[in-house]
Amino acid sequence: MIRYALICEHEHEFEGWFGSSGDYDDQQARGLLECPVCASKAVRKQIMAPAVAGTRRTVQDEGARPSRAMMLEAMGKLRQHVEENFDDVGDAFAKEARAIHEGKAEARGIYGQATPTEVKELVEDGVPVAPLPPEPPKKPQLN
Repeated sequence: MIRYALICEHEHEFEGWFGSSGDYDDQQARGLLECPVCASKAVRKQIMAPAVAGTRRTVQDEGARPSRAMMLEAMGKLRQHVEENFDDVGDAFAKEARAIHEGKAEARGIYGQATPTEVKELVEDGVPVAPLPPEPPKKPQLN
């Protein structure tokens, strides 16, 4: 079986499986291929890298992906930056964020706690909010 990445004239991307490359050509010539999204018959193959079974993942491949440790470090730095530069308003976060958004309080960076309901209401009202990354796990103490 051969898998082709396909795209229609409206840029909808999908894949198709064929017994051989000749099967794709035959179905294309007979107008049997169509986009599953818009039913367009103007379907073509996309450029794609071949998938080779049984190859080993190289060290270079592993290095291309961010490691868990790197992600945790970045999240920790973001949290530290917020804690050092923003005002902690505690459980008054929703009230203060809304006041800043409406121009009733000084515009500044804040952080604190809010209930899921409060966060939902803030988002629905267009108040920009984002969760603070969790505290990074503590490094184990070595003996």
